[in-house]
Amino acid sequence: MFSMNTITLKKSGAISKRVSKLASRLVSSAMGVLLLAMPVVAHAEASLHEAYSVMLAKYVVPINPVTSGDGVEIKGTSTQVNYAGFKSSQTELNAYLKSLSAVSKDTFEQWDKNTQLAFLINAYNAYTIDLILTRYPDLTSIRDIGGFFSSPWKQAFAPLLGEKRSLDDIEHGLIREKGVYNEPRIHFAVNCASIGCPALREEAYVGDKLDEQLEQQTVRFLSDNSRNYYDGNTLHISKIFSWYKEDFEMKWRDSASLAGFIAQHDDALLFKDGSPLDDSDIKAIMSGNIDIEFLDYNWALNDQE
Repeated sequence: MFSMNTITLKKSGAISKRVSKLASRLVSSAMGVLLLAMPVVAHAEASLHEAYSVMLAKYVVPINPVTSGDGVEIKGTSTQVNYAGFKSSQTELNAYLKSLSAVSKDTFEQWDKNTQLAFLINAYNAYTIDLILTRYPDLTSIRDIGGFFSSPWKQAFAPLLGEKRSLDDIEHGLIREKGVYNEPRIHFAVNCASIGCPALREEAYVGDKLDEQLEQQTVRFLSDNSRNYYDGNTLHISKIFSWYKEDFEMKWRDSASLAGFIAQHDDALLFKDGSPLDDSDIKAIMSGNIDIEFLDYNWALNDQE
């Protein structure tokens, strides 16, 4: 005969097994949902910038093709922007900006650093285009927007990561935030809608190609001998290198100086007439024993002629 205690134990064991089985099913179900969701999330991140990339390919025109110092053909060291074209596609641009503003800070923080940085660079450039369109075609420079006490870069008009942000907020508060990305090559990717700027790239930046894209933009800009050139005694370079000198002096790869950064890309540099540097010129630059002159910056709008 079974005692009441024995029956209770048997019942308790059966219930425990059923609970354990149910818990196992719940875990398996949750894991299945998670596994199904993972490619969706990855696809969402990859496709976020697709529509913007299509617009860039359509409305950004490469100019000034050259052969860089190491013999690489560059189809355009700079670009012009068809703002009239962007204006005709403003509905699509607004939809893209809305998709950026829909990204929460929590989602953003789950991304890897390259995906985050690509997102921020795209946001800066797309919101700059959006700002230009508020006045286009009735402006000759981005500096025509705003007044003496309200520069275009300080106007908080861009909803991003839960806040209304200015272009300065995006560039200096997020992209250049100390200790986060530490990437000097962003200065050849962010575009201020001016002729003096490095080229606005004809495609969106994406995390899995970001290093390659930033390197291409760096070589592209340094090969533009209207903005950077060597004359055998002095290195004439864009004022960007002066304004953001501290970014080029932080530890990056094997360099911790402006001359060191440029020396890592010296094979991109050309003489003023477009001819390549020889080995002795490159050695002089690498030694750092040269004069550096920062060129005037051209703030005229980079619109298509």
